[in-house]
Amino acid sequence: MTDAGWDDLKLFLHVASEGALSGAAARTGLSAPTVGRRMLALERTTGRTLFVRSQQGYRLAPDGETLLEHVRAMQKTADSIADWKAQAFALPIVSIGADAWLSGFVSDHTSEIRGKEDRFRLCCKSLHKGLDFTYREADVGILGRRPESGNVAIRRSVTVAHCIYRAHSLAEDETTPWVSIGTESSHSPADKWVFQHHEADIRTWTNSPELLLRLIAGGNGRGVLPCFIGDSLPSLVREGGIIEELTYTMWIVANDDDRHRPEVRQVIEGLGALFKRQERRFSGERAQSAASRLAYR
Repeated sequence: MTDAGWDDLKLFLHVASEGALSGAAARTGLSAPTVGRRMLALERTTGRTLFVRSQQGYRLAPDGETLLEHVRAMQKTADSIADWKAQAFALPIVSIGADAWLSGFVSDHTSEIRGKEDRFRLCCKSLHKGLDFTYREADVGILGRRPESGNVAIRRSVTVAHCIYRAHSLAEDETTPWVSIGTESSHSPADKWVFQHHEADIRTWTNSPELLLRLIAGGNGRGVLPCFIGDSLPSLVREGGIIEELTYTMWIVANDDDRHRPEVRQVIEGLGALFKRQERRFSGERAQSAASRLAYR
C-alpha cells in the first residue's frame, strides 16, 4: 500500500462513486481504458481485489469497501488542509516599517498590536535608511520626521530622546574612546552625532545599529543610543544628560488609501496606544526625571 499514489486513490474514489469506468472517465477527463488500467495497477500495488467487474459496471469487493473508507478519510483530511492553506493566503497583510531601533521594539510588542484572534498577517520591516511611501515600502510607517508631502495620513506620537551610554565595567574617563555608526550607514542625526563631535576619538564603528549596541555593551567605548534602547540594558550606564538636539517627535504614517482598512486601522491604533504607554521610556524619563534633565555639553 505504500506505493499507492494519491492520484490513483482519488481515481479509485471516482470509480467507486460512479460504479463504472465511463462515469469516472467523464469526471476526470481520462479515457475509460486508461481508468481501467490504473485500477488494475492499483489492485496489483495493494495486493487486494478491489472490484467485482461485470457488464453492469464496477461493484466494490469487500477489500474495496475497506479501501473506500480509508480514501474518504484521506480526502476529508486533504480538503481540510486545502481549506487551511487557502485561509492563510486569504488573510490580509499589514506591514510596519521603521528604523532598526523602533522595528525591534515593535517586534517585541506585536502581541499588544495584534491579538490571537485577529485575522491578519503582520510583517515587521527594518528600514533604517528611511521609508518611501511612494513605492509602498510599508502599509504603516514610524518616522522621525513629519512627512511634508504625499497622500498620507499622519498621527503625532511620543518624543524620542538620546543619551551617551557606556558599559558599567568601563570607567568614566575623558580618554574613553567612542563607538559609532559608520558615515556610509548614517541616516539620522543620532547616527551622525559622534562623527560630528568626536571623530578623532572613534576607535570602533559599524554599519549596523544592532551591532553598535553590542559594541557599546561589550566595553569598546561610549556611544549614542535612543534612551528606550540604552535604558533597557542593565549592563549600560548613561554619561551626562539627554542630548536635546537629538530629541525628535515620532510620527505614525499610513497611506491615505489604506488607513480605512480595518486591519491597518487596528495597527495604527495599537501602535499609538503602545507608544503612549511607553511614553516616559521613550522620552528618557524612566531613568532620569524631567526636573533633572540636562543637555549634554
